Amino acid sequence: MKTVTLPSGREVPALGFGTWKMGEARGHRPREIAALQHGIDLGMTLIDTAEMYGEGGAEELIGEAIQGRRQEVFLVSKVYPHNATRKGAIAACERSLRRLRVESIDLYLLHWRGSAPLAETLDAFAELKDSGKIASFGVSNFDASDMEEAWGLSEGVETDQILYNLSRRSVEHDLLPWLRNHHVPVMAYSPVEQGRLLRNRDLARVAERRGATPAQIALAWLLAQPDVIAIPKSADAKHVEENRAAADLALTAEELAALDSAFPRPKKSKPLEML
Repeated sequence: MKTVTLPSGREVPALGFGTWKMGEARGHRPREIAALQHGIDLGMTLIDTAEMYGEGGAEELIGEAIQGRRQEVFLVSKVYPHNATRKGAIAACERSLRRLRVESIDLYLLHWRGSAPLAETLDAFAELKDSGKIASFGVSNFDASDMEEAWGLSEGVETDQILYNLSRRSVEHDLLPWLRNHHVPVMAYSPVEQGRLLRNRDLARVAERRGATPAQIALAWLLAQPDVIAIPKSADAKHVEENRAAADLALTAEELAALDSAFPRPKKSKPLEML
């Protein structure tokens, strides 16, 4: 499995596990827990979640799934913007720790910017790190100007989790170059555009010629980018295996050129997109 090195020196898998919309239906719980555990077995040990996902339900699901396996897993969670004051972020993190049944979160992110002053949020993150409740911190849905501001306040930002996939390439103009210049890896959410990419005929043709699925090609394209971590959601074991196989696909120059032609980067930068 390809790895990405965070600014702290910690190596994490380039292919992780997203949990948006998991932990919301009790009837799905056994299947979702089995999927998470199978992902860990296959080396997809970076698990991303947030207090927003199922209003804590996804964190509770993960907490159950990783019992006895905490040391194998790199946990990422996120705080709501309205909880991102100094006191609020600390309290929110403590609630997440209880739901996850762990003593520390490996990487704690601000989910997106809200009304709380960024300096206050980053001060809270520093306090959480000093107390051992988180090992590192970062941000999500920050554009280049946001990153510049955050970097001026703290150079401890470990990642920017953003919407990045074949159909969302505007970030390649300004944001990705900024992140790479500052050695801050990207964590790409919605790598198959919530399934919409899978209906694209050009992507399907590349996949058919390769003997792969469209999802695998879309993931392999992301994993071919430097310092990018992809976090697809996987709610069943078969889907987990399909995603994991994408990490072993090395796209050819011809395939990359075909994808670049089918999904060209916009000519101009656009405001940061979010889902």
